[in-house]
Amino acid sequence: MSRAQTRPSPLHIFLAFGSGGLLTLMVDFNGLVAFHGGAMYSSWVAHGTGTIAAIAFLALMRLRTAPGETAPKPAAPLWAYLGGVSGAITVMLTSITVNSALALSGTLALGLAGQVLFSLAADRWGLFGLPQRIPKIRDFGAVALIFAGSLIIIFANG
Repeated sequence: MSRAQTRPSPLHIFLAFGSGGLLTLMVDFNGLVAFHGGAMYSSWVAHGTGTIAAIAFLALMRLRTAPGETAPKPAAPLWAYLGGVSGAITVMLTSITVNSALALSGTLALGLAGQVLFSLAADRWGLFGLPQRIPKIRDFGAVALIFAGSLIIIFANG
């Protein structure tokens, strides 16, 4: 599958929206585990359960694939495996901040702002094999609105 620019399908939009809901649940659950056992413990629990789920999923996929159907795939670049490191750090940081005055909504709002800023940088410079795309003024307007919304969520205790 190429990363060429095309219009997203309604299914992809729904899946991305659903992943945001799952991310919210994950951060909340990890924060609850961190409250009782610490951020490092929360990260171990999250990644341990994720590993077990991935093994089960891979076992099911192996049963489903008929022999001889697998086409050779190119090897992933070594830096692609760093996703696990950033995932572990993300779990620990969100587990700490969700149990602070930021709470769940402030943690996710600022996390979204960080994701958008980093994704604009990744698009701009073509990081990680992405096609280069110059951010437009509307992209920076979206970032400003996300930051403004984050500030309202965090400081408007109403």
